Amino acid sequence: MTNEHEDVIPETQSSAEEARRADQLVGKAVGFSIAIVGIAAVVAGVVWLVTRPRASEEKAPPPVVGPSAAKEPPKGALVKIPFTSCGPVSGILFDRQNGALGEKMLPETMGGGVALADFDGDDKPEVLLINGIPWPWVEDQPAHLPTSQLFHNTGGGNFVEVTNQSGLDIPLQGMGVAVGDYDGDGRTDIFITAVGDGPTGKNRLFRNVTEKSPVFRFEDVTDKAGLPATENQWGTSAGFLDYDRDGDLDLFVCNYVEWNPDIDRKVGYQLTGLGRAYGPPDGFAGVDCTLYRNEGDGTFKDVTEPAGIMVKNPATGKPVGKALGVTFVDVDRDGFLDILVANDKVMNFAFRNKGDGTFEQIAAPSGFAYDRNGTATAAMGIDASWFRNDERIAVAIGNFANEMSSLYVTEPKKGTAPRFADDAIPEGIGPATRKVLSFGTLFFDADLDGWEDFLQINGHLENDINRVYRSQQYLQPGLLFRNVVGIEPHGPAFVELPAGMIGDVATPIVGRGAAYADLDSDGDLDLVCTQPKGQPVVLRNELETRNGWVRLKLVGNGKNTSAIGAEVDLFAGDAMQRKHVMPSRSYLSACELPLTFGLGMAARVDKVRVRWPDGNEEIIDGAKIPVGKLTTIRQGEAAK
Repeated sequence: MTNEHEDVIPETQSSAEEARRADQLVGKAVGFSIAIVGIAAVVAGVVWLVTRPRASEEKAPPPVVGPSAAKEPPKGALVKIPFTSCGPVSGILFDRQNGALGEKMLPETMGGGVALADFDGDDKPEVLLINGIPWPWVEDQPAHLPTSQLFHNTGGGNFVEVTNQSGLDIPLQGMGVAVGDYDGDGRTDIFITAVGDGPTGKNRLFRNVTEKSPVFRFEDVTDKAGLPATENQWGTSAGFLDYDRDGDLDLFVCNYVEWNPDIDRKVGYQLTGLGRAYGPPDGFAGVDCTLYRNEGDGTFKDVTEPAGIMVKNPATGKPVGKALGVTFVDVDRDGFLDILVANDKVMNFAFRNKGDGTFEQIAAPSGFAYDRNGTATAAMGIDASWFRNDERIAVAIGNFANEMSSLYVTEPKKGTAPRFADDAIPEGIGPATRKVLSFGTLFFDADLDGWEDFLQINGHLENDINRVYRSQQYLQPGLLFRNVVGIEPHGPAFVELPAGMIGDVATPIVGRGAAYADLDSDGDLDLVCTQPKGQPVVLRNELETRNGWVRLKLVGNGKNTSAIGAEVDLFAGDAMQRKHVMPSRSYLSACELPLTFGLGMAARVDKVRVRWPDGNEEIIDGAKIPVGKLTTIRQGEAAK
């Protein structure tokens, strides 16, 4: 059947002929409008040609407004804190070996450590540099394998090498170092971590048996102390602490990943344009850190599992950790040292000491596990500080290139679980640290103004990294951030000092370990920084200032004679500073035991409060602490 309305357009209910007539009318109207617009455009063009401004009258368009520049540092924030490289001049001649011959074994780029400690009791710190060796499978072996080297401080910042027949002249594929008097005889002992299988890859404990300077003697007591080697071992940072407050020093050891050369070759990390390369730890299995309890008779017992130090992946049951850095601080203010671990590409660990010999791993709920973006970073060095001279603790962790360093800040309440926030950006270290690959991290008062500054020592893994990433260099400058809370308490705590103000800290190196000590006995703190291969960098602080200072050496009762873990509050003028005796910090390294307090323009110390490792507190009258000198404080003497 034919539709009688087939010539009707459905949308309009009009016939096709009516629609065509309508289109013609619209077309004529549109054409007329276009003509009118064209005429108007011609008229407007003529008017513009007549009235347009001459060339001399033309004005440039306003500039595009982008994000505002970084806030100017407060007045007086930028000061010179010059450091001068003086290693060979001072007598420290050391050439670190790492076994690298082009096969790109991962340990080659990760070492090594340095310890600055007084090993002969003369109140001047020695320098111990941890060495590596050629890989045992290399056919062309030297007649004498290299060893770690000990340099005796003869005064005035001068050193003489005394390794030969010291007992430390044992070839090791060494990585990190820890110091402390584990046997309570008043002499500082040494623990060295290593990597690999066999004798040269075994961690070693050296008991200090030195009788008289400058003849240094150490006894290898590793086996006697009950510290066995483990298969595929790779020890990194380590430290002594009295975690159970029984009066002697226990030992905590960071372990990186399961490693041997066959595993490394199988992982076979590659970089486009470079081929075989040093890579991230992703292809290696994680391992647990180890906690050894001091039994008080010269031996240690592995209490890793019963103490709660093992951290397993709930899905696989395998260890999570890939630990590179560790430090110890009482973050919850309950009187027991907690353990903070920097892990590479997996969550960091915060082991809260429960006071009963066990720990609770609280990194995730406390905010310490990941950075401000919720990401696990390639964490290396670590340090802690009461950076604002109040109850707030900052924990800094150096990360990989294109990752800002982390600055975890907490305001703990006594006896409660702490909460951390990554304040790297608001506290002023974020953007500048993103451009470098950071290993050594340290808080110390570089200019003696009473506020702890922040140092990073940097360097990449690959010597040809610039061929792949143009923004990266193998050798990288160190960064020094001045603490300016005393100038502007409500702004960021840290301001980066320009390279021209920090001397040879800014000289590019392949930085790894870093430690501080007053090497030349002039009151300010000097630095020693290591490289994975070649010479260390000894940096003498050339500070020229009228700021006063005091140095405090603590001697504890019982077997913890070095008072590791003690906290000291120093009151001078209107300010209070807090520091703790803790050599284990930075990356693979150990700093000196005495505490250096800058006084700024304060003329004297009012008082000192010491909280000893056993929990006892003492107040020392400031009149007993002369400015510009080292003062020894022995536990219990304030009551006499």
